[in-house]
Amino acid sequence: MIDMEIVPAGNETITEFVLLGFYDIPELHFLFFIVFTAVYVFIIIGNMLIIVAVVSSQRLHKPMYIFLVNLSFLEILYTSTVMPKMLEGFLQEATISVAGCLLQFFIFGSLATAECLLLAVTAYDRYLAICYPLHYPLPMGPRRCMGLVVTTWLSGFMVDGLIVALVAQLRFCGPNHIDQFYCDFMPLVGLACSDPRVAQVTTLILSVFCLTIPFGLILTSYARIVVAVLRVPAGASRRKAFSTCSSHLAIVTTFYGTLMILYVAPSAVHSQHLSKVFSLLYTVVTPLFNPVIYTLRNKVVYQALRKILCIKQTLD
Repeated sequence: MIDMEIVPAGNETITEFVLLGFYDIPELHFLFFIVFTAVYVFIIIGNMLIIVAVVSSQRLHKPMYIFLVNLSFLEILYTSTVMPKMLEGFLQEATISVAGCLLQFFIFGSLATAECLLLAVTAYDRYLAICYPLHYPLPMGPRRCMGLVVTTWLSGFMVDGLIVALVAQLRFCGPNHIDQFYCDFMPLVGLACSDPRVAQVTTLILSVFCLTIPFGLILTSYARIVVAVLRVPAGASRRKAFSTCSSHLAIVTTFYGTLMILYVAPSAVHSQHLSKVFSLLYTVVTPLFNPVIYTLRNKVVYQALRKILCIKQTLD
């Protein structure tokens, strides 16, 4: 059980943080460890299968699936940055050095920003494919597609690199207990002994820019897709399109909604318990459902996976 006595470190600069995680319900720690370990394994295996299926099937070498492969790879890195420390916290006190904490926040934040942009690019790709099928190859050619992928990744690391550079200038002299299961921005700057306002204002501005603009693009893309689908005669194709759009919007809204609440309007969260629940939604729930929502329900990907598994069984 974690000792919850918070001892101020005076004026001494601290060298490590303690991630409290879900310290207040120790009786559920073992159960949480089992459940979240299974979830983590499912996320890794599910996204790895998607990557293998797309890479090994020539039919899937298209912009849509290139974006989804990057999304799957991103999800693997995303959860692997946060969940090992969370799982450690269920078994023992989870400590992390100040440098390690900043590194975790940098990688996690960069990947989260990249995912925001990648989801917007994916929605825009679907809009072009459905609404302008004849002109689709021109705006989504191989070079343009790879350019968009590289831009999303670089943008994520550049944006959060600036934020981490500002946070790294802060002085931490105690206490050193972070009431979260990973190194998040708000709990981290809340422990700073120096003035964090520059980092806070910069993060707010970048969060508004990197969340609202991609989310607006996603909503606009799907709104136009819905209008285009309504022009199609009622039938199985229309139902399938609506089912796909609603599934995509559900997971996107969960992801963007929780991020906006925590980073754009943090005052809306009145307790740290609620903050942890919201954090679980975008660190665990969306990576868990993304493989199913975006790819495993796709008939072409499903056939590619079956082919791979059948070949493996034959070789065995």
